[in-house]
Amino acid sequence: MDLSNLKPAEGSVKNQGKRVGRGQGSGKGGTATRGHKGAKSRSGYSKKLGFEGGQMPIQRRVPKFGFKNINRVEYQGINLDTLQQLVDDKKIKDTLDLEAILSNRLAGKNELVKILGRGELKAKLTVSAHKFTASAKAAIEAAGGEAVTL
Repeated sequence: MDLSNLKPAEGSVKNQGKRVGRGQGSGKGGTATRGHKGAKSRSGYSKKLGFEGGQMPIQRRVPKFGFKNINRVEYQGINLDTLQQLVDDKKIKDTLDLEAILSNRLAGKNELVKILGRGELKAKLTVSAHKFTASAKAAIEAAGGEAVTL
């Protein structure tokens, strides 16, 4: 190491970058690398979301169909085989309420819960949920449990 190969420590010297719009002598004055005229040369310019240079944007070219029901109620579905798995893993004993559902991350805190009938349930459980399918309710009661609608 000698004076010819001294370097500052990595990351200690920041490159200032090009300074535009600082006079003609700098070589980057005048239009400040923005070209001549047009929206992009103006201050405060920001391209609108989905703007395609004046061409008809894709969201307006593609035909629309169907409709979204604003009154639809979405439920987070939990199947019987999931409940049986929780019992097998000893995560729940004899009751499954909203707190147990949240702690096992089966649904979010603002979601409505619906118990669905896939799989089979052998354990006797008291299940509290917002909705049950007919097959799930029958399976829970057949196993000696209870289905409580919130």
